[in-house]
Formats: sequence, C-alpha cells, structure tokens
Amino acid sequence: MKILVANLGSTSFKYRLYDLGGGSEKLLARGAIERIGSDNAKVVIKSDRGDLESVRPIADHGEAVQICLDQLEDPTNGVLESASDVAAIGFKAVHARNVTGVHVVDEKVLEAMEAFADVAPAHNPPYTKAMRMLAERFPKLPLVAAFETGFHRTIPEANQRYAIPDEWATTFGVRRWGFHGASHRFISGRVAEILGRDDLKIISCHLGGSSSMCAIRAGKSVATTMGMSPQSGLSHNNRVGDFDVFALPVILRETGKNLDEVLDILANQSGLEGLSGAGRDLRDIEAAAEAGNERATLALDVFINSVRHYLGAYLVELGGADVIAFTGGIGENSVRIRSGVCRDLGWFGIELDPTANAGGEAERKVSTAGSKVQVWTVPTNEEIVVARQARDILSSKS
Repeated sequence: MKILVANLGSTSFKYRLYDLGGGSEKLLARGAIERIGSDNAKVVIKSDRGDLESVRPIADHGEAVQICLDQLEDPTNGVLESASDVAAIGFKAVHARNVTGVHVVDEKVLEAMEAFADVAPAHNPPYTKAMRMLAERFPKLPLVAAFETGFHRTIPEANQRYAIPDEWATTFGVRRWGFHGASHRFISGRVAEILGRDDLKIISCHLGGSSSMCAIRAGKSVATTMGMSPQSGLSHNNRVGDFDVFALPVILRETGKNLDEVLDILANQSGLEGLSGAGRDLRDIEAAAEAGNERATLALDVFINSVRHYLGAYLVELGGADVIAFTGGIGENSVRIRSGVCRDLGWFGIELDPTANAGGEAERKVSTAGSKVQVWTVPTNEEIVVARQARDILSSKS
C-alpha cells in the first residue's frame, strides 16, 4: 500500500511517498512545491532514481498535487507505474472541535476543523481549503486526517481540564488537547525499540520552531505542555507559549490595539523572536547571545527555564524517568539548550556527557554511563506515523 503524506502551508505542499506493502516502510520519494499560486512556483522531487527541480506556474494546491502525481509516475524519473497506485493522501492534521484520532475526511471532519480555525489559525485554514479542493479534484482518492491531538487522549481527565465551568470543557471542547502527537508517538516507539522495553517512562522534548513536551508511560501520553491551542505551553519561535489571559486588558488599553491585532502579535511576533529581537531561528539567537546581546541571552534563558519547569513537573508525574529524549530542530542540534536544560540535575540522576552532547550520530545517547536517567537525541519521523495511521484506517474499512 502506497501512502502519500502531505504537509500543507498556505502556499506550499511538501510530501513523502511511502510503500507500506509486505511489511516494509520504504520511503520511495519526497518532494516539495513552494510558492503555490504564483507564476514561478518551485517544484522539487527526490528519489533513488534522481533529483529533479523546475519552476513553473501553479495555480492552487489541486494543481500542485496533480504535478506531484505526474512526476511520481514519470517513466524516466518516477517511482510509480500509475498514479492510481497511491492508496490515500495522509495529513498530519492539527485540530478540530470534539474530533480527534484518525478519520477519512468527509464533510463532518471538515466542518469540525473549520469550527476551530481560530484556535489553530496557522494550520486549519490552509488544510481545510486544500482538502476541499483535493476532494473535488480527486474524488476517488481517500484523504485521511491523522489529528495531532489523538496521541494525547490517554491523558487522565484531571490533566486535561482547566479550572473553568464544566460546560466549557464538555460542550465547547475547551481543554488541554495537546499537539505534536505524531512526533511524541514516534519517539515513544523508537526509544522502546532502542532499549528493548515497552514499559519505559519517557519525557519527550520536541523542541523546534514549535515546541512541546510529553510525559509518556508505557507508550501512552499522560501529560503534555500544549493546551487548548498550539500557541500554548513552552515558548515557540514566534508564538508566546504560556500566557496570563488577564494581561490582555492591560495590553489592549495601553497599545490601543484591538483583540485580533493583539492575538496576531502573540501568535506571530512573540516567543523567542519577540524576546530576543534577533529573529526566530535559534541559531541566529544563539549567535547573538555569543556576541553579547543581552536580549538574546534572556530569550534562551526563558526557553531553557520553561523546559526545566515542565521537566520537573513530569519527573513528578511519572515518578521518575527512564529516558529524556530530545528531538526537533532545536532538541537534536542545540548543544547549549540541552546543556542548559540538564544542568545541575545530578540529584535526579540526570548527567550529560559533555563530549557525547557536543556531537556525534544524530541518534545517540548523550548522558554519562553512570546517569540513572538516560538522555538521548532521537530524530523524529512524523510522516511515517501518519502513513501507518492512514494504512491502518483504510485496512479497517476494507
């Protein structure tokens, strides 16, 4: 079974094509189409048969997917005998009102996603728009939405609830939904494979442009940092993270801005970028801090301290930990962030090996031999999780 996994932006379409037949999970091809809607969209495809790049006009996401399928079945460089070999398009969907898990996309799913467009404004609108377009253009090709919130439905109710009127949670869906589910699910499975155990207590640290942490016991999520929206929890590259809503009246009064304008700033001009003034890429912020930029140093300290705050909470929640796993662009690559998060934690049995932490294989243990809690860097693979979920739901309906 061949599954095309799509990652959509408002003007982009990135994909991976997997063959999950015969027990294999082979990546056949990957590619991206950028600047959709322009006359100079960039098209890239990479496979064992070679890499191709081109620039052409592409009107919309439907045309982008058609170009993708045409390339994948190209007799010279393609990897498919026919585009009809694709069994489904899987999406790492983000959020929907009172809908979670994995679903074949239909009108009910789309309406639920549109109902929460204001909760996930960077994700839901481009996804629902593209899904409607693709459903019309490819009516026989199943679209599968694997919601990020699904992995976290094992979290105890007390860890999902805010201290708000009951109806807000039970009827309106205002609760700690949690996100990055595909990444945390992959980390849970991969760490279990590495150590040959399925009873592990893992703290998964997905740190990148968007960041979250998850406490995992025996493969199940029991707590996570993101709440009702992906804007919450840890500070992100340009999103605020945890924030006291009662600060809003002060900001509205002092700035003269309306609520939509302030929410846009919190969602797009805050986080590490707003704190540092040195951009939203952590590499640029670290460079600025090394050059003596005090705001950049503060941004790094705020980020590290927020990770440590939740790390302590999850050590308590789990009753200790077997593994702390760092993943994502920051988690895998930033020596400074890992060192800062794990500093002075020997009392908890957490000790980094400075040499291992400084560099090596992408997947490696970075704790000392004597560290009671193992610390690892583990590259995530959210796309293979979505491909597996799409395969499983199609198989269950056949």
